[in-house]
Amino acid sequence: MQHNDSQQAGWWMPAEWAQHAATWMVWPHNQPLWESGWGVTLAQVQEDFARVANTIARFEPVKLVVDPSAVERARALCGPGVELIELAVNDSWCRDSGPSFICHPQQGLAGVSWRFNAWGGKSAHDLDESLARRVLNGLGLECFGTPLANEGGAIHVDGEGTLITTESVLLNPNRNPGLSKAEMEAIFARLLGVKKTIWLPGDPDYVTGDMTDGHVDGVCAFARPGALLVDATHDQGSVYAEVVRENRRALELATDARGRQFELLELYEASAAVDSAAEVFCASYTNFYIANGAIIMPAYGIAADRVAAETLAMAFPGREVMPVQITHLAHGGGGVHCITQQQPAWPTKG
Repeated sequence: MQHNDSQQAGWWMPAEWAQHAATWMVWPHNQPLWESGWGVTLAQVQEDFARVANTIARFEPVKLVVDPSAVERARALCGPGVELIELAVNDSWCRDSGPSFICHPQQGLAGVSWRFNAWGGKSAHDLDESLARRVLNGLGLECFGTPLANEGGAIHVDGEGTLITTESVLLNPNRNPGLSKAEMEAIFARLLGVKKTIWLPGDPDYVTGDMTDGHVDGVCAFARPGALLVDATHDQGSVYAEVVRENRRALELATDARGRQFELLELYEASAAVDSAAEVFCASYTNFYIANGAIIMPAYGIAADRVAAETLAMAFPGREVMPVQITHLAHGGGGVHCITQQQPAWPTKG
């Protein structure tokens, strides 16, 4: 059942570290997109996706949406902990096209279907725009629709009322022309239980060429309430260095919903892995995923992987840091967080 913006109080979006019932992913199958658009082979990208799925499946169930045309390949590469769910799709970025799961003290689990327009109409999305609703219908969960064009990778929450997003995404005329910050904040309050929205600049001059226009999950990520891992670069003379500085400055000036200033821990990007011939390349270690008992970390086979793993182990004591090679996936402009979406366990824990 689908409703437009929920008017009922009490819904909230748990933090990613809350216990999961499962992780959702979508299998890549669009060969022209990957091989013409991003310059890698689909087979290589599928191997990266399978590594991520199989690693997560060591810690929690994985539900993998697979286009009917690609079931055989997915079954060959994915282990028994990965459940295949046949649904027609365009693309493979589940964080963005899939549902954002929310909880209610009395009504349990539901989900939000954002108005997905493929990052401002950058690719075909006639099937993906309905993916969140179809996933929720398949689970028998209530679906809340909204006129807000948004993607899961554009928001981070701490589960205590704080949401972080970027102006370069949500205020972009390719998403929400005419909608004000206040109107968007009201939607986040109703649907996600957000009490304070923090706006970062993102990538206002689009220096990265990132298709998302500057998703927050490439900028920072919560380690816990009041603490953030922040993308950083050693190359202070690059055009990206100014993007990093401006986003960090905004975080230094911000306080969360409970009035705390943020503790900031730097995660230096994998600059040595960047393919200079690539149109885009996701080198951000902040694009990790928090699974039950583990951190699924993007890895590139370079020395910086070890430093990033040590930083993440420090930020998440008690969780096992699992580096997973994603060099081919990164050519699509995304990382581990971009291809995963958590379904919280109910009742919520953690």
